Amino acid sequence: MRGRRDERTYRAAVVLGRVGLRALDLKVVGSGWENVPASGPVLLAATHVSYPDFLFIQAATRPTGRYVRFMTRHDVWHVRGLARPMDAMGHIPVDRQAPAAAYLRARRLLHAGEAVLSFPEAGISYSYTVRSLMRGVAGLARETGAPVVPVALWGAQRVYSVGVPDERGLQPRPDLTRGRRVDVSFGEPLTIGPEEDLTEWTCRLGARLTDQLEALQRLPHHLPRPGEHAPWYPAHLGGHAPTRAEAAHLDVVPRSAVRPTWGPA
Repeated sequence: MRGRRDERTYRAAVVLGRVGLRALDLKVVGSGWENVPASGPVLLAATHVSYPDFLFIQAATRPTGRYVRFMTRHDVWHVRGLARPMDAMGHIPVDRQAPAAAYLRARRLLHAGEAVLSFPEAGISYSYTVRSLMRGVAGLARETGAPVVPVALWGAQRVYSVGVPDERGLQPRPDLTRGRRVDVSFGEPLTIGPEEDLTEWTCRLGARLTDQLEALQRLPHHLPRPGEHAPWYPAHLGGHAPTRAEAAHLDVVPRSAVRPTWGPA
């Protein structure tokens, strides 16, 4: 699966990403990256708080020397000029209506010793809590034996994310304010046994991701200022994003997803 041409394409994309981060004076700070194995198969399971999360996660994995193959929405391949480079970098298109092809491709990559990243929430949470999770990560880990590294990030939601639509039905536009910071944490690897229940294990993953995400959300430099209206910060921690209940009609979650037993009620 991995070829020299592919990595040249990926290297070029990484360089472009660094240029963009410098242009916006965006600082990406990674922690726990030593939990990502230097070689061999690994499955990263990440929270999803902004549209360009992939850019920040790849920047944070730079010390590992690995190129991450992202599982991402299939319609990205429909954007003119993106299909060939996405394929060259080994990324995986995911059609939520027919996810089997993405699962099989991710499994092949893991068997080939690659680092694969999934966003098990299958979308961005409007409440900025860890929403319902798909069982695909658990299934892939159980079938391939690959360790699962939980990944949380915060700060990216202030750059470009979802939000409550305005009176015209439009969501917030990108905010290119300079000097922002994005934190990315890589947790200790998880494993799943051959007989473990996928739903129960997914609930444990949800709890772990919640702990990591809230640890980042509580960092002093991410707290809203006193009296600040903060629609980019979760309500249960004092912000003004929709609560989980208020976001229910905005979050489009597949019926097969595991409902939260983690996070705020």
